Amino acid sequence: MGLVLRQARYDLLAFWRNPASAFFTFVFPIMFLVIFNLVFGSETVQVPGGEVDTSTFYVPAIVAFSVISACYTNIAISVSFARDGGVLKRLRGTPLPPIAFILGRILQAMAVAVIVVIIVLVLGIVFYDVDPPGEKLPAFLLTLLVGAATFCALGLAITTIIPNADASPAVVNASILPLLFISNVFIPTETAPDWQKDNASLIP
Repeated sequence: MGLVLRQARYDLLAFWRNPASAFFTFVFPIMFLVIFNLVFGSETVQVPGGEVDTSTFYVPAIVAFSVISACYTNIAISVSFARDGGVLKRLRGTPLPPIAFILGRILQAMAVAVIVVIIVLVLGIVFYDVDPPGEKLPAFLLTLLVGAATFCALGLAITTIIPNADASPAVVNASILPLLFISNVFIPTETAPDWQKDNASLIP
């Protein structure tokens, strides 16, 4: 466990020292939150049980997108580049167990996801008057951790079909962007056809 935490700390330092990666991980969710609220801010969204303001819909939607971006997208692309750069091969020649490397990378991604989620929630509360239900906070935190770990696992899994580092952004985005549009993240799907809802319910 000590090696896992040490690896996670190293990966966090490497993440913060890569401005481009940090920029896209943190700025993209905030940018989408602002854009969606500017475009649809005066409307209401149909959800199970009634209607809510657009901001009340998009804050949790962007929270989900933040977790996907931090855990799925970043981990898949960064591991692909580490593999092509020979980093993984060199790590195999060190005493560091592969499981410690993998768990350290997952912990780092989950930590980044939690930070981004906190930022999105604070912006939603301060600027868009979103009122998160406090009684559901434990369920929210549990779902956040399970969801983050799941997307980390999916991000690691998809690296097996990414042919090289240059192809990783294309493969990762091609696999996730269509799902974001049909699974209630970018576009409300309450009024969507039943077949679309059924298909969306099968994916993470």
